[in-house]
Amino acid sequence: MLDNLWNDILDWFEDRSVRSNLVRSFNSSAKNAFISGVAPTLLKAEISKGNRKYKHQFSNWTNTGFRIQAFAGRQLSKNELIKIAKVVMSDEVLVRRLIVLGWDTLEVQTDSGNYGVRFQLKDHLALPK
Repeated sequence: MLDNLWNDILDWFEDRSVRSNLVRSFNSSAKNAFISGVAPTLLKAEISKGNRKYKHQFSNWTNTGFRIQAFAGRQLSKNELIKIAKVVMSDEVLVRRLIVLGWDTLEVQTDSGNYGVRFQLKDHLALPK
């Protein structure tokens, strides 16, 4: 029993590390894309609370949201935020990684802190029942 608890603790720390690395990698790629002119808007990801209604079998207990802030120098419309979300969700490998690492909610918002838009990640990838 103690071995199982210890393994659960080790797995939890490893998952947190992998999640943090994914956020850092996303932010680095987004920054490089903005600097090189490939992306017109600077994106920055962070971990958020998420939406418990979007829970799936791989969801973490807490902090299940993958929030992306869009820094455009102006207020973005809802359609522009949806377009950013669709670009992110079109990367099937990224969506799979997000789901496996326990995220269930994709949030895209402006730098003003407004909620913007939310999407249920499992709706964009067929998960086994």
